[in-house]
Amino acid sequence: MSAITGIVLGLGVLAAWLGALAFVRLATALERLHAVTFVNVAAGAAIVLAALLTDGVSSRSLKCLLLLVVTLPVGALLTHVTGRALHTRSGEWR
Repeated sequence: MSAITGIVLGLGVLAAWLGALAFVRLATALERLHAVTFVNVAAGAAIVLAALLTDGVSSRSLKCLLLLVVTLPVGALLTHVTGRALHTRSGEWR
């Protein structure tokens, strides 16, 4: 593993820890959704970048990229639906 790949993976782990700390620290469920989304995007992108740096453009790195491309919109959709459910449960209508 090259040094650059190790740094990128370290940044992904750092993003996951930062999101976990934010999740614990934030007060409301709506605020915590932002931490979950941050981890989804930042750590996922770091893993894909590390795969591309390690293998170049190969079937394995393209599968990682495909997983990220599918995970981002599905994660956004789930976050939106969860936020709407939390607003509905708390009695807020927008």
